[in-house]
Amino acid sequence: MSRGHVVALCGGVGGAKLAFGLARLLPPEDLTIVVNTGDDFEHLGLHVAPDIDTVVYTLSNLSDRERGWGLAGETWNFMAAMRRLGAEAWFNLGDHDLAMHVERTRRLAAGQPLSAVTTHLARALGLTANIAPMSDDPVRTFVATPDGELPFQRYFVGEQCKPVALGIRFEGAEAARPSEAFRAALARPDLAAVIVCPSNPYLSIDPILAVPGVRAALEASPAPFVAVSPIIGGEALKGPAAKLMRELGVTPGVLAVADHYRGLLAGLVIDHADAADAEALKARGVTPLVTNAIMTTDADRTRLARETLDLAARLGA
Repeated sequence: MSRGHVVALCGGVGGAKLAFGLARLLPPEDLTIVVNTGDDFEHLGLHVAPDIDTVVYTLSNLSDRERGWGLAGETWNFMAAMRRLGAEAWFNLGDHDLAMHVERTRRLAAGQPLSAVTTHLARALGLTANIAPMSDDPVRTFVATPDGELPFQRYFVGEQCKPVALGIRFEGAEAARPSEAFRAALARPDLAAVIVCPSNPYLSIDPILAVPGVRAALEASPAPFVAVSPIIGGEALKGPAAKLMRELGVTPGVLAVADHYRGLLAGLVIDHADAADAEALKARGVTPLVTNAIMTTDADRTRLARETLDLAARLGA
């Protein structure tokens, strides 16, 4: 029996893992996975969409689980050849992954919106899940550092997050519109929950919330807004979330995650390591669910997704 429609906000490897679990539990018509595109950029003349590709590769069981990004069994002959030619090589494009970027760039140049291109690529890889970019309009994340602003991928990959972050800006957000699939999903009368995957709040979810109309739609929706904390025991399992929090003057932890989503958050899924903060979450008006929030196996992904959906169902009852 359908629970109603679920919108999942997603970005990065951790977010893609929960999206995998949600897609295993819900039929395609009951789930819209909305992906951050603030990380998108042009590299070697190609439109690269790292978060979209991470979600697509993860859901299609093509991702490299050991490395945590890209395709399993990838080779790097193209990049080796580009280095010989003196091209920029700080961001690796694998030989097989390259096809995704070439086809995306070709279709965008032909006038197709990013939403349509994303759907085509997902279907070509055998996916039936509804994966939508947050917007078809360009939004680009920039990180302010002591030496000036850096485009996100230059900060994240080129500089390996080493510069101190002084602030974050989403260029183009003020003129962007939610993608049609995103807008339609938020407006559905049967919307049962909005789930925030365990993605970086500042770099993966904030760009989505920065698109005009999104936060207002979420605030007006009766559907519960439930997040899975990307911070466990004061640290991020992967990525710069905890480092970024400290540099922005925030103490990393589940309480900081709850405060970040203040005004929206109804429930927060946290790990056993943070069980001591459950009462403080309740005092903030947030219902906690304490569980094993580490997703090592497919069974972990599915279990955590089921527990998150159950929490949302209780809050929406």
